[in-house]
Amino acid sequence: MPSTWLITGATSGFGRLVTERALATGAHVIAVGRRLDRLGELSERAGRAPLGRLTPIALDVTDPDAQDILAGAVRAAGGLDVLVNNAGYGLFGSVEEIGAGEARAIFDTNVLANLTVLRAVLPALRASHGRVLQTSSLIGQFAWPSSGLYAASKGAVELISEALAHELAPTGVKVTIIEPGTFATGFATSLHVVVPSDVYAPTVGKFLTDFSALPPEAFGDPNAVAEAIMTVSAMDEPPLRLAVGADAVEGIRASLRSRLAELERWESLSLTPAAAER
Repeated sequence: MPSTWLITGATSGFGRLVTERALATGAHVIAVGRRLDRLGELSERAGRAPLGRLTPIALDVTDPDAQDILAGAVRAAGGLDVLVNNAGYGLFGSVEEIGAGEARAIFDTNVLANLTVLRAVLPALRASHGRVLQTSSLIGQFAWPSSGLYAASKGAVELISEALAHELAPTGVKVTIIEPGTFATGFATSLHVVVPSDVYAPTVGKFLTDFSALPPEAFGDPNAVAEAIMTVSAMDEPPLRLAVGADAVEGIRASLRSRLAELERWESLSLTPAAAER
């Protein structure tokens, strides 16, 4: 029996690649995106394909009615088997110089809207013992100069997802956090950059300059992430976290080693009587 998927951010990047692959398996895909023109392209492509069925939903997942709209789409589809919670964008700049409005907006989209989608679809996923795939980033595990607010939003997704996995374990719903490295998607076109002042030129400015100078070969093939999502969606016992790309694996490994070394270095201070009393 064909499965039903709901994919947010379905009109570009990883979301579009996964949408195309799910359709190729014969799935019914509820494709959620803000751009009508790109949803139209997906619909035309799905109409020419021998397998699968597409239901396009033109929606900004931060809209006040998003939860009701998505829940209604799932009911109309007769249920849901797989959620790919993928909508989001990047924000880079120094922690101090990113204004309150921009900080609020990144959390509205990357965190609060992610929760909106979960609330809309989890009843159906519990009924089907389905799958939740949450798109994070390698910098959901650590931060670079300039990535503080974006990394914090992805770090929130990581911890929400970890708690959710524990909470849903008795229901049979499986949760996997996808942590891509640096891939050649349209991410840069939706990226918001706050240009640093001279104070942060040696750190934030240097990082942004160096990153923008990376050659094309430094960016991985995004098809690898789409394939990884398809693979874990079909696994009986998928991982909680899946780093995709050599830079993600190495970056997260180095961060974990550094944190462990710091924990061990300061363990004696942590275990002093004064610390224990607190």
